[in-house]
Amino acid sequence: MTAMATLIWPAVASAVAVVAALVLRAILLSTMRRWSAREGGVQVFVDALRLPSVLWCVVVGLYVSIDAATEVSGFSMRFRHELSLVLQSAVILSATFTAAGVVGTLIGRVSQRQSFGGPVTGLAQAAARATVLVLGLLTLALHLGVQIMPVITALGVGGLAVALALKDTLANLFAGIHLLADRPIRVGDYVKLGGSDAIEGYVVDVGWRSTRIRLLQHSVVIVPNQTVANSMIVNYDLPEPHIRIDIRVSVGYGEDPARIEVLLLDVAGKAIGEVPGLMSEPAPSVRFTPGFGVNSLDFTLFCHVVTFVDQFPVQHELRKRILARFRAEGVGMPYPVQTVQALPSGGR
Repeated sequence: MTAMATLIWPAVASAVAVVAALVLRAILLSTMRRWSAREGGVQVFVDALRLPSVLWCVVVGLYVSIDAATEVSGFSMRFRHELSLVLQSAVILSATFTAAGVVGTLIGRVSQRQSFGGPVTGLAQAAARATVLVLGLLTLALHLGVQIMPVITALGVGGLAVALALKDTLANLFAGIHLLADRPIRVGDYVKLGGSDAIEGYVVDVGWRSTRIRLLQHSVVIVPNQTVANSMIVNYDLPEPHIRIDIRVSVGYGEDPARIEVLLLDVAGKAIGEVPGLMSEPAPSVRFTPGFGVNSLDFTLFCHVVTFVDQFPVQHELRKRILARFRAEGVGMPYPVQTVQALPSGGR
């Protein structure tokens, strides 16, 4: 009977401790959930702590059972210490992985809310998680009594050999870090890379090795970070996303330039609010193109659109409206004329 009591008492104490810890966990998570619904700032913690907190409650129960077993059955202090070390290591590991996930998620959310120029890149989130994991593993090593300096020295010697073997990979990694620090491109920007064989599209992500760019055809081009860092970059979203478009219009020499200017401004003004992407400010303007064409008077209609890709449907719609208006007003649009004169009879 005494032996049975020796086994039952630690089990009962452990069960009571686990239940109490789980009840406290439920109260805390419920409070944090209501707070996050009101403030909108801690939901990520609630999601991250839901699973690891169950492990922590079980650990509390095991600690209680160890203490109870020590008092009742006289467990050796060495066994108690080793078991406690295992439980503490489990808590440190679970807390480290939880913190790494929370930090990565927070960086992504904060970057979107604080006008950091778009969503954060995968490399930034991975670097933040890696930093937390390294700190957690170092803490675990210190807790287990491992000497860190010899390990760091060995990693330094081995890291030199790895750096030589992975030279290109490390070059892409540091190029990605350079892109994050200098920020010539950001996730969500519409960019153009290179010269004659340029790549144009939206930046999807800057990873630890490559940058992903989604073309307008919805295919993704994967470019090494080193290539991106060494390329000429045109960022159509810096300093702001809207751009100016130029629409060339040619009319006959018999037309009145002042009348053509009024017609073009009227067409553009009526299109504002009807054509998606066309901006009212800055207002459309018309300029008489310097010089005179061979067969025409040339004008340029300047308009601003919200984003780079809006220029294509806006130009399409404005050209249709200009052509329809010119035809309705009887404005002549010249075309090249070539006169062929026959040689006289017997001429050479």
